[in-house]
Amino acid sequence: MRLRALVLSMGVVLAPVGGQAAETLADIRQDMSVLFVEIQKLKRELSTTGGTSVVLPAGALDRINAIESELQRLTAKTEELEFRVGRVAEDGARRIGDLEFRLCELEDGCDIGSLGRSPTLGGETETAAPAPQPVPQTSGTELAVGEETDFRRAGEALAQGDFQSAAEQFAAFRQTYPGGPLEAQALVAEGRALEGTGNLRDAARRYLDAYAGYPDDAAGPEALWRLGAALGDLGNIAEACVTLSEVAGRYPGAAEIASAEAAKARFNCP
Repeated sequence: MRLRALVLSMGVVLAPVGGQAAETLADIRQDMSVLFVEIQKLKRELSTTGGTSVVLPAGALDRINAIESELQRLTAKTEELEFRVGRVAEDGARRIGDLEFRLCELEDGCDIGSLGRSPTLGGETETAAPAPQPVPQTSGTELAVGEETDFRRAGEALAQGDFQSAAEQFAAFRQTYPGGPLEAQALVAEGRALEGTGNLRDAARRYLDAYAGYPDDAAGPEALWRLGAALGDLGNIAEACVTLSEVAGRYPGAAEIASAEAAKARFNCP
């Protein structure tokens, strides 16, 4: 299994501006179709017969033919990319579901039947409206009132070794500020706190949620290597080695690569 295929980091379309929704690949393909029709209409206008005093520039039809050809090529590439994105999304959902199934198998009292079907990455179905994308943390992201304070307070509890309190505070933080810019970091921190209490299975679930939901967040590399380490500690050595090996490939240059390599050595990964 290659975890890289689990969640492909795609460039997400720009966030809504001025109340308009971000364009999808289907929108772009539709725009190209409209442009293609307009080009055909323009060619007919240029090809009309009859007397006229208008003199077209030299090579006008050649240039329009070139534009038409390029539009056809771009339309084909867009359709190909849309198909590939759909395949990757479906494959990623299957692999996330497989990890959740394996974690459930290791957890006492976990009802495998209640897990349900993992949604396709990016939406429930191909025709569903695009789900709102998580906002990555940047220096310009505006936090809600008290959000930074609550996050810092929970982090202080984690730093002091008060793992139970930290886990509860980070869980409450995510309920209070769902989908906020600190969501991924809160998931990883909550996982660390749960790991400190000895609840390694739930910790692994938090790491999985952080990586699968926010692969491009700054917390992504840490979430991935901690997930691999947790899987290894839970006895899933093969899955752990694959996951840990993906850290360098998925996040080249990340500081967490060293931690992943150390974990691989601990599990005697090939």
